[in-house]
Amino acid sequence: MNPDPNQPRTANRHETGDLPAIEEHDLPQGRHQFHKERLMSQIHDDRRATARRNPFLRKAILLPAATALAGALAVGVLVFTPGGTQGPDDRATGPVLTTRIGTVDAHGAPRLLDRISLAAAEADAPQGRAGQYVYIETRSASTHIRTDANVSSLVTVPLHTRQSWKSPDGLKGWLIEPGTTGPEGMTLGGLDELGNVPKPHLGAPSHDYLASLPTDPDALLRKIYEETEGQGNGKDQQAFTTIGDLLGESWPSPELTAALYRAAAKIPGVVLVDSATDAVGRKGVAVARLDEFGARTEWIFDSKTLTLLGERTVQVNGNGDEDGLIKPGTVISTSAIMVRAFVDDIKVTP
Repeated sequence: MNPDPNQPRTANRHETGDLPAIEEHDLPQGRHQFHKERLMSQIHDDRRATARRNPFLRKAILLPAATALAGALAVGVLVFTPGGTQGPDDRATGPVLTTRIGTVDAHGAPRLLDRISLAAAEADAPQGRAGQYVYIETRSASTHIRTDANVSSLVTVPLHTRQSWKSPDGLKGWLIEPGTTGPEGMTLGGLDELGNVPKPHLGAPSHDYLASLPTDPDALLRKIYEETEGQGNGKDQQAFTTIGDLLGESWPSPELTAALYRAAAKIPGVVLVDSATDAVGRKGVAVARLDEFGARTEWIFDSKTLTLLGERTVQVNGNGDEDGLIKPGTVISTSAIMVRAFVDDIKVTP
């Protein structure tokens, strides 16, 4: 899929579908279940070729030359994927996705986020009955560096559908994602690596946990800064990443969604981008932030309804790796939100 059919492609590159967005997180204790889901499903992510090139692994792209941390995460994927499935790198054979780089308005984000927050506050609140599951369906793809026989190249994990089911308390769940689980999927329930019941937090929220978060934007942003201190590429980028995860990978209430947008408007470096396209080709405007590696994470919104469509990360400055393979215009990752709903059981769709 070409994320912007009206724009020329980068020379000698082709587009087969947008790629999912990525963010960097350290791996504190107690996040086994979180990474079991995020690493397997959010393969959905990133461009940081190796921990050697970038010590922070974002939402989970597994890279072949990874250091001990990345290797441990990769092992986690292999352990928890049912037999007979392919690893993410096995499917990463497609040509690299490129796109037109949207124009930035450095002062337009607060005004747009104010409008978006007002629209979000008027949305219908997610309502479920006892025993139901939160169902989220997305489409995503990603690109990363593959190294074979000391020769590195960029490859694309093709556009695919990811389906997740989670109980509101976060203790039961299921994931189906081609290439990372078997056809029937895998459980997201169980104890963490320490043998404890996983406790929801900002990096791995349950639906019930979201209801406990403050809806005052200042208090919410303060909590995000405090709880993500030391993670990612700087506190501001990590705060933007955390908010993006909460918006796109869970289902906050209208009140919390509005507060998240207002909190994001207070983060330094957040800008408006005039044009962006999600993983399924829907065009819109974006709120974005550039990281220190020259990659810009963009939250994409419908220009008329201001509904969140998806997210992508695009290299906009310099080269995103030591080999110079990730050039400006490369779509590092992309995702599109397709369905969010309450359903009666695992594997049941709306």
